[in-house]
Amino acid sequence: MAEIEYIKNVFRSGFELQDIEWSTWAEPGRAGVEHHVLWAPDAETGEDSVGLILRFPPTAHGDFHEHTGYELMLVLDGQLDHSDGTSFVKGDLVVEGPGTEHQMSSASGCTVLAIRTRPAEARAPKKPIREVVSVAS
Repeated sequence: MAEIEYIKNVFRSGFELQDIEWSTWAEPGRAGVEHHVLWAPDAETGEDSVGLILRFPPTAHGDFHEHTGYELMLVLDGQLDHSDGTSFVKGDLVVEGPGTEHQMSSASGCTVLAIRTRPAEARAPKKPIREVVSVAS
């Protein structure tokens, strides 16, 4: 039988999602991002996709990367900042197609459901990107 994971009310404040296990995403180019793996790639079965809940404390950011497949991001709480200057808030759904490049961050903090159909590849930006700075309180 397939495994089922149930997380009640993911739209509550992401920083209050204490009933799931968070891990620091330690990878070059990333700072402060935590994740909870829903499923991960599996070479044995040929599974390339990944499903994650990501938590970005204020000023946390991912690496700059290019997508080899689709990425879906649903903002569950807070504000997610795209390196192109666009910001997304709770309830926004963002779908990036193959070949798109970005760095995601959050000046104020956010929680996001992220699904990738294929892995992403680290890249160096070809033009200046949005600086990650804290929102003044």
